Amino acid sequence: MVNALPASAAPAVGESRGVRTLLIAISVVFLAIFLLAPLAVVFAEAFAQGLAAYFNSFTNPDTLAAIRLTLLAAVIAVPCNLVFGVCAAWAIGKFEFFGKSGLIALIDLPFSVSPVVAGLTYVLLFGAQGPLGPWLAAHNVHIIFAVPGIVLATVFVTFPFIARELLPLMAAQGNDEEEAALTLGANGLQTFFKVTLPNVKWALLYGVILCNARAMGEFGAVSVVSGHIRGLTNTMPLQIEVLYNDYAFVPAFAVASLLALLALATLVIKSAVEWRAANVKEKPA
Repeated sequence: MVNALPASAAPAVGESRGVRTLLIAISVVFLAIFLLAPLAVVFAEAFAQGLAAYFNSFTNPDTLAAIRLTLLAAVIAVPCNLVFGVCAAWAIGKFEFFGKSGLIALIDLPFSVSPVVAGLTYVLLFGAQGPLGPWLAAHNVHIIFAVPGIVLATVFVTFPFIARELLPLMAAQGNDEEEAALTLGANGLQTFFKVTLPNVKWALLYGVILCNARAMGEFGAVSVVSGHIRGLTNTMPLQIEVLYNDYAFVPAFAVASLLALLALATLVIKSAVEWRAANVKEKPA
């Protein structure tokens, strides 16, 4: 019997070599212009005055505070979205209930709503003139123009990522394995940790990576709720804007390069996860 070509080696369509070459060239040129060239400019500007000036950019107290706040927001937002994403995907993928389609639509809401609108919504809700503003002020609780508001905005713009990675996989797997585990005497938690979670672990890790990347790079919603208080409520993207507006170009691009390096690290981790997941699927049972 003749062995078929692997999926990666077989041509997907029957276009001529010239058409395939043209499509590849367009893709490469597009990436070079809109991705690689801007990244090259960022790093060139960051190191324009040498290594000493580059590393000195990170001694600024406001910049250090922005880095800490970015990491803090991500450390809080990602676990919150992890819990929500797993619970929502488990409920939607494994059960039938009234309002299921509405829940799916709400999960997709941050993809369709501008982050600026999301930030403004929090200002209107928790601000001094909002319905909760007087109560918060009376109890000395600060949400808007403070860290809690930044965390809330970050959670809002990132919460679909994990759920959306898990939903298709959980729905496609069905309930057969879980029902078998229950038949053998496992309880709900044992079934989840021994059967459901191992089946979706790569999709879960992939969602966490994407969620973390978006959390660290969010600008619009955070910009609205932060108040741009230097050293207190500026995250890394906001600090870049402040430095650039102050004509501190090297520090601005230095912080931007750090964000770019974090993004590249995320890309490497994501690729490693995809490669590992693909290898696991190809292994014979």
